[in-house]
Amino acid sequence: MSYRATKHGFAAEAQKKVTAKHNPEQEKEVLDWIETVIGESLSGSSAKEKLKDGIALCKLINKLQPGSVAKINESKMAFKQMENISKFLAAIGKYGVSVTDTFQTVDLYEGQNMVQVICTIEALGRQKNNFTGPTIGVKIATENKREFTEEQLAAGQTVTSLQMGSNKGATASGINFGNTRHM
Repeated sequence: MSYRATKHGFAAEAQKKVTAKHNPEQEKEVLDWIETVIGESLSGSSAKEKLKDGIALCKLINKLQPGSVAKINESKMAFKQMENISKFLAAIGKYGVSVTDTFQTVDLYEGQNMVQVICTIEALGRQKNNFTGPTIGVKIATENKREFTEEQLAAGQTVTSLQMGSNKGATASGINFGNTRHM
């Protein structure tokens, strides 16, 4: 168990802002999604308690992409639990979750930033890859490539956009509004 000193000043203000972003409905949705995907109920009263040992997270990534985490540590030792979390973070990076979307190990293990933990799992749930099960969060946009004929492209050149003014790129740089400065 780790103990941290009470935060003061700017650190306390920053922690207050992070804590204020907590959304219990989003947290419940994420935990329900994890339970659905791994096929078992998580024990604990909060997201931190349910995910702290990293076992559920490793099982989750193994369901999404089998073989991502070869060995899951079942030990109650702190460094083994943090190792599970680190393995999960490395595996989701390979799965396609952006580094900017991931949390740090201490964010979960010490409960420093549970908002980021929930956001990371939601980012993982958006990735489809070869997983055919349920997803979570906002759907990632897919490519919608379009092909135009030369005829269509030429027709587009004849349209005058509202941003171009009435004379294809005309500007009002020579016009003065109001009275000019007299010296």
